[in-house]
Parts: sequence; structure tokens; C-alpha cells
Amino acid sequence: MTIFSKIIKGEIPSYKIAEDANFFAFLDIFPLREGHVLVIPKIEEDKLFDLPDDYLSQILVFAKPIALAIEKSFKCNRCGISVIGLDVPHVHLHLIPINGANDLNFTSQKVKVTPELLKAVQEKILANLKR
Repeated sequence: MTIFSKIIKGEIPSYKIAEDANFFAFLDIFPLREGHVLVIPKIEEDKLFDLPDDYLSQILVFAKPIALAIEKSFKCNRCGISVIGLDVPHVHLHLIPINGANDLNFTSQKVKVTPELLKAVQEKILANLKR
């Protein structure tokens, strides 16, 4: 069982952004930028293109309103998306508010966050997700 499956089951706490029958979205606790969200399927699959077709076609539909809420929540040119998947063997999309391509550089230093900051970021995204 991956750490992401444990998050989905509630065995590990997270800053949840959205959930449906097939997908779960939560804040990355080691973000590249404030507002960095991970979107994962509820099934364990290591590689994006190994997902069943119905999951593959729906993951972006699930992520779309979250990305739009991120754009409303943070000063950015857009919400960038990245699929790397080397750290955790469970498909995950990174949704990150960006102003340029360098903002998606995963070798950059991570933002230092506190539980209070993560809660504030969660509340900001959730407020814009409901609009």
C-alpha cells in the first residue's frame, strides 16, 4: 500500500481539497509553490498511462475545477500541471500556480510551510472551488 492509499483511507492526515468515487486531491506538504495540489486516483497504479482508460480520461476532468480554483486563489499566470511520479509509485498529477516554466522545476528548493499556512491555503482553494 502506498502512502497515497493511506492518505485516501484517512490513515495519514491530509489537507483535502476534493474527492469523488475515483479521485482524491490534497495539498502537497512539500510544495514547490504555495497552492501546490496533488491529484491521485483511488486505485494504485504506478504509471499514468497504465491507468484504465476511464480513469485516464477522467483525471483531468476531476482536476479542472481545482486548477481553476488555484488560479483564482494565487497570483499566477496559470495553473501548471506536471506528471513525474518517481517519488511515490502511485499516479499523481501536480497542480501548481506558476508564472513561468521554472516554477515547475522539481529540483528547486521547496517552500517552507507550517500547518497554519497549509490550512490557510486549503481554505483559500476551497473557497474558490465552491464558487
